[in-house]
Amino acid sequence: MTGRGEEPAARRIVVSGRVQGVGFRFSAQHVAKDLRIAGWARNLPDGRVEVHLQGEPGAMRAMVDWLRRGPVGAAVTLVEEVPAVVEPGLRGFVVRR
Repeated sequence: MTGRGEEPAARRIVVSGRVQGVGFRFSAQHVAKDLRIAGWARNLPDGRVEVHLQGEPGAMRAMVDWLRRGPVGAAVTLVEEVPAVVEPGLRGFVVRR
């Protein structure tokens, strides 16, 4: 439970556009660390990036806002967001291969 009485939540985000080969996952890792969000990011074979987020709803909203822009060099065209199951014991944010 968080300090404000909010339960940690989880979201699955799939980002489309020019999001591979531009440092998207590693930039997301840096932003997630600053926001104290746990999760992971991985490239999908079709050129999209999948992101799993866990944390306080306000921090996750800020992270999704960042995912809609991405790092310099990215060109995000679509962000699909759905609820996800909390992964117990997930700590930090990692880049998956």
